[in-house]
Amino acid sequence: MARFCTTSGVIGRSCIPSSNNREAGLDAASKMAVISIERMGLLSVVCMSLLFSSAFAVDRGNFKTCDQSAFCKRQRALKPGQSPYRALLDTLELSDSRMTLQLINDNNKVHLLLELYRLQGNMTRVKINELKPLKPRFEVPDVLIADPPTEPLSVLSKDENGVVLSLGAESQRLIVSARPFRLDIMEGPEVLLSLNSHGLLAFEHLRLRKDTQAQPDGAEVKDNVDEAQQQEEGDKEEEGERDKEESGLWEETFKSHTDTKPNGPTSISLDFSLPGVEHVYGIPEHADSLKLKTTDGGDPYRLYNLDVFQYELYNPMALYGSVPVMLAHNAQRTMGIFWLNAAETWVDISSNTAGKTVFGKMLDFVQGSSETPQTDIRWISESGIIDVFIMLGPKPADVFSQYASLTGTQSFPPLASLAYHQCRWNYNDQDDVCSVDQGFDQHDIPYDFIWLDIEHTDGKRYFTWDPHKFSQPKEMLQGISDKKRKMVAIVDPHIKVDSGYKIHNEITSKDFYTKNKEGGNYEGWCWPGNSGYPDFTNPEMQAWWASMFAYDQYEGSMENLFTWNDMNEPSVFNGPEVTMHKDALHGTWEHRDIHNLYGLYVHMATVEGQIQRSGGVERPFVLTRAFFAGSQRYGAIWTGDNAAEWDHLKISIPMCLSLGLVGISFCGADVGGFFKHPSTELLVRWYQTGAYQPFFRAHAHLDTPRREPWLFGPENTALIREAIRQRYALLPYWYQLFYHAHTTGMPVMRPLWVEYPMDTATFTIDDQFLLGRDLLVHPVTEEGARGVTAYLPGAGEVWYDVHTFQKHSGAQNLYIPVTLSSIPVFQRGGSIIPKKERVRRSSVCMENDPYTLYVALSPQKFAEGELYIDDGHTFNYDKKKELIHRSLTFAKNVLTSRNLCPDCNFSTPSWIEKILILGASKPSKVLLKVNGKETSVEFEFDTSMSVLTLRKPGMNAGADWTILLR
Repeated sequence: MARFCTTSGVIGRSCIPSSNNREAGLDAASKMAVISIERMGLLSVVCMSLLFSSAFAVDRGNFKTCDQSAFCKRQRALKPGQSPYRALLDTLELSDSRMTLQLINDNNKVHLLLELYRLQGNMTRVKINELKPLKPRFEVPDVLIADPPTEPLSVLSKDENGVVLSLGAESQRLIVSARPFRLDIMEGPEVLLSLNSHGLLAFEHLRLRKDTQAQPDGAEVKDNVDEAQQQEEGDKEEEGERDKEESGLWEETFKSHTDTKPNGPTSISLDFSLPGVEHVYGIPEHADSLKLKTTDGGDPYRLYNLDVFQYELYNPMALYGSVPVMLAHNAQRTMGIFWLNAAETWVDISSNTAGKTVFGKMLDFVQGSSETPQTDIRWISESGIIDVFIMLGPKPADVFSQYASLTGTQSFPPLASLAYHQCRWNYNDQDDVCSVDQGFDQHDIPYDFIWLDIEHTDGKRYFTWDPHKFSQPKEMLQGISDKKRKMVAIVDPHIKVDSGYKIHNEITSKDFYTKNKEGGNYEGWCWPGNSGYPDFTNPEMQAWWASMFAYDQYEGSMENLFTWNDMNEPSVFNGPEVTMHKDALHGTWEHRDIHNLYGLYVHMATVEGQIQRSGGVERPFVLTRAFFAGSQRYGAIWTGDNAAEWDHLKISIPMCLSLGLVGISFCGADVGGFFKHPSTELLVRWYQTGAYQPFFRAHAHLDTPRREPWLFGPENTALIREAIRQRYALLPYWYQLFYHAHTTGMPVMRPLWVEYPMDTATFTIDDQFLLGRDLLVHPVTEEGARGVTAYLPGAGEVWYDVHTFQKHSGAQNLYIPVTLSSIPVFQRGGSIIPKKERVRRSSVCMENDPYTLYVALSPQKFAEGELYIDDGHTFNYDKKKELIHRSLTFAKNVLTSRNLCPDCNFSTPSWIEKILILGASKPSKVLLKVNGKETSVEFEFDTSMSVLTLRKPGMNAGADWTILLR
């Protein structure tokens, strides 16, 4: 019989750690061997060969280069020059919401329709589609939160050469040049951005295949077919003497897979020029530096969601998710480009300053070189239309707000999900789960979530439990719930083809599976063996999937069970590039059109299921591996199957920074590395880094030795414990940052240039970062490091070491000696940060604990911050305004708490236990004023560090109060 976690360690609500526990992992090796053999039996020799080779390094031969992707190769063969496209100005039409005009390709006489929109919030939308396509082209649904509100465009001038439109504020104008077609957005005399300035607009129109005869259905379609036949000569000239099969226009083969293309070539391309810009960021997901590199002489950056096992670093290969958003920044302005297309996409970047050394740039300056820095971007997608949003900033915060207005903000997670998560592939059975849970208590290490990977299921049948290893899931869940903890179980979107499996039978009976090109159910290999892939683009499928998370449908589930969506790129072990065939069908659309949306739809439906199961009361928590623009609305992501290597630790920082820039703040990397076995030093350093990244989860591969935090000796256990406890103490600040991300779109984890946009020294820094604007973190990511050099930004500002309270001036490179216990973190002078320093076994146990305020004074003896409190898990903060939101201000020796939400209704028993004022002068006395009454406050002053400590002032955290230093 399974042994369950006892509740003997819980006394009332004090959550005192239990002492009669045993350590986990002592019999792990034998159990892992059994699991490994069991899993191997499910997959073909070919699949397992792929998997095990990938466990050491990615096989790049499994994934295309641009030269192996027919449309990318074709488009990239087009060189900058005179564009064949011309604007037909006599077709211009202007309404209150948009301007339209036709473009013509003078080579093949194909007409396109250009739509221009001036959007509220300093944005411009540009859409280009065929004027009369043979059939509709795919336009991405469900990513924009609403039709973006527009503002009127007005014509300032027009002649035979072009038209000038007013964009309203700041003398902004949009200039449409006719021959060749080009768009320029200007502000005063300055060109902010140009489209098609290099003549790389290319739009492969739908056409008839010459060896088939179209049978038109309906007058409009017949007209389009007739027009297509008239364009045939132009197409022939455009294609030249290329053999169609060899050029991949109608069919393409990669390795053993053939992609039939019934619609023929449909790719699109457009170039953008950014004068004055040298630094561009974004377009995740790539394992690369924060600042994007130029792609001249190499492959473009690829956006195509793929299951890439142990991925390589510092290259533009596609990974698990795709967000087609790029930010451009210089000291004067920040802008963004959002390319709304869900098909396979490649992005080329070139710069006229690329490759120039610092000396070379100085020489240009001394010699009076007049060359203005410029970055050129080219987007290439396989299908769909051109639909691009130009976000004109001008400040970084403006771009974040603009993008959030289009695709939404980061979901507001339950507070517990910001705490520590313990995971591996796999915890073997209920005894193992109980043992690990007790191990955390025995070693006085807090955690909130324990995770179960695919082995917890009955033969990889999701929504089930292994009848032998997890025979009583509710008792297991209740055991961890009694300790105020939670569990996450994996639910992947590939479904075992098995007539005895309820989920498969229902999807089959409802005809919800994705179809193959012949119209049958699409099947491929994944963890269960032969699998079907639900069509998550179908709203009825989404609704049915959501209903499966109801407690009466998902047997064994409880309120403290949450979900992990893995393999949702989708991963198909025997598919091309380990994913779904592009000619698979989602209703009338090919998979090539929607590929990068698939993971978002899985995530969305799962989140909806969690919300529905509680009647809309409880906030969900769902982790996804695949993502797209808009995924931030649904939860967390992680950086996938990394490795226990120092470079993988380092790359986690720019990878999460890049995601934050495009709206996805809830990001983290597998602590310790998924593949391989970390050295003790690497594991400790990874915990110290992960503790200061938004999603904090340790995870490991099935074939790695167990690595619970207490298995590396008492000294290292203490170091890991301290890193995790630092995370828990800062949970009030983390929660507050996520509230702001949810309400404003500001990233939680930020590059330094976001807060210091004019400081050019920050533009390429990606080994340190800001949490909000007030904490600067420089993790130690070098093996054997004895010191790190951190850049402290802000001339005239000061930064305080959070561990020693030593004050340092801004605008300097500071060398910091480090030992294995060091986590260099600094608090900005001028800020107030709340903490909870009574760290308990889980965050829920700390719910009503008191706060400590850290007031870090600026040179002007000023500081400000906030305190945000709600119930931590429901939607009541939004639906019922049940929250506390207070402004904290220190000025003229007075610290004040003021209510920022007078009509909100929430109360807390938490109180202010301690206040530390850094950079203070010694007062003669300290008074607390509450409800008109003054009382004295006990204090201590450290003269050597200028730190004033106020002990037990005792006021309620939700009350109005004032502290006066006399």
